[in-house]
Amino acid sequence: MDIGALKKLFGSEQQWQGACTVILDAEATIYSVGTDAIITGGAKNWAPRIISGRVNAEAVSLLKDNSALVLLQQQRSKTATGEELVKHTLTLADPAHVVAIEFTESVPQALQALGMSLPVAKTGGSQSGLHQRPKVVQQPPT
Repeated sequence: MDIGALKKLFGSEQQWQGACTVILDAEATIYSVGTDAIITGGAKNWAPRIISGRVNAEAVSLLKDNSALVLLQQQRSKTATGEELVKHTLTLADPAHVVAIEFTESVPQALQALGMSLPVAKTGGSQSGLHQRPKVVQQPPT
């Protein structure tokens, strides 16, 4: 991804920005599809793992010198006593290896940073409302 686009989205002042998913052209994260379990006889049953370049970050910042994109992830878990633990993972990514960025909660802010606005909502039915429906001209009987 172009460093200019990253500067528009994350600024050049090294400020933390909101949550997004950064997609890298690398195998950067491992996700567990289910839960690991101990089954009968003490045998371990491991959930399948997925290796991906998708990093779900709680906060993202671009370093001032544009040398790295800083990604902060949080994993929340509960202990047996019910206490909530929060673990942080800090990832430094090379901006040249960023393929795409997905925004879900801060779409209006991301569009504004790019100088765009939300598109006009489509009306119901089969007609999009963007183009006029062609008119059918009736030919008189000859």
